[in-house]
Amino acid sequence: MADQNSPGDGMEAVPSGSRAPADLGTIGALLPLLRTAGPVLAADDDVAAVRHRLRMELNPPPRGPVGVTSGRAWTAEGVDGVELSWSVGFGSPTQAWLLRPAGVEGPLPGVVALHCHGGMKYFGKEKIADGPDGPCPDVQAFRAECYGGRAYANDLARRGYAVLVHDVFGWGSRRIPVADMPARSESVAALHLAEAERAGRVLTESQRYDQHAGPHEDAMAKTLGVLGTSWGGVVAREDLIAVDVLAGRDDVVPGGVAVIGMSGGGARAATAAALAGPEGPIRATAIASMMSTMEHVLDGYLHSHTWMMMNPGLGRVADWPDIAAAARPRPLFVGYALADKLFPEEGMRAAHARLSELYAVSGAPDAYRGVLVDAPHSLAGEMRDAAFAWLDALG
Repeated sequence: MADQNSPGDGMEAVPSGSRAPADLGTIGALLPLLRTAGPVLAADDDVAAVRHRLRMELNPPPRGPVGVTSGRAWTAEGVDGVELSWSVGFGSPTQAWLLRPAGVEGPLPGVVALHCHGGMKYFGKEKIADGPDGPCPDVQAFRAECYGGRAYANDLARRGYAVLVHDVFGWGSRRIPVADMPARSESVAALHLAEAERAGRVLTESQRYDQHAGPHEDAMAKTLGVLGTSWGGVVAREDLIAVDVLAGRDDVVPGGVAVIGMSGGGARAATAAALAGPEGPIRATAIASMMSTMEHVLDGYLHSHTWMMMNPGLGRVADWPDIAAAARPRPLFVGYALADKLFPEEGMRAAHARLSELYAVSGAPDAYRGVLVDAPHSLAGEMRDAAFAWLDALG
């Protein structure tokens, strides 16, 4: 594991217009053409301008206070938990779990733990947390691959945090019913299901749902775009509602809460923190296995990623490191998995160099910590330990 807060051995970002990414194929010359009219995926030191453009492009729906309902309470393996729910104004109510160290009373530092995408939409919070019914068998293999087999939200609670884990739009309790999916995406799902049947695969209920949810993501992105918002905007709104819910509790230490997420959860963390800004309720952000300069991602990696991260108009906002740093000087942790097949190492190192530079010129070099780990796409092992220790050090 390398822990670097200096951009010295990070690669330089690809200069604007230096080459057309090969994977753009016949539209490869479009990128330099667009750049003749203005910046595209550009670096920008003006945090207020980056946040403004991000809000304009994602256009999250308005939000306000929500009424929170409590459900079952339980104690298991050193954690006290309680079910929470609230309405975000459309669709099914958000279901969430609040986790705390067992038997500990009084205010604790708050953390909103954000589940990933993972190609698994039937479940949301269950991927990173255990609830009143114990571990969810359907996600155990996924956890083993991406989270070292751990329910990391429960681990954080045992460590002394009040941890809120909620389902977000499109996942778990907020998933889209198959009956509401359009015929075009359903025709693709039918092909996938038929292929599984021919191969003799017996799919669980959750696996069958995810065959529908995958192709539907494109259809929903189109609908949200026509309505003037975006996947990233709708998700960020719901994440910021959850942040407000946790930050406003009497049993949480005042002064804001941290957010943490891996992969798509990391994209959610970066987006929510940028939209909240340095004066908002997010006091610190931890991102794992989700950071690169975007021009590197364009060449062979873009279509592996979710609309939740790759929103239309993103190129007019800024490069991803500049978005992730848009809440500076609020503390930021980024864990880079150098064996990650979803991000190129060159892009990760360039992002680390850029983030180090941004925090240094802001006069807060120690507020950014980048950790580079020889690991696959995950939040586990050395990276998880480093992220947790970083949260502990914040106090």
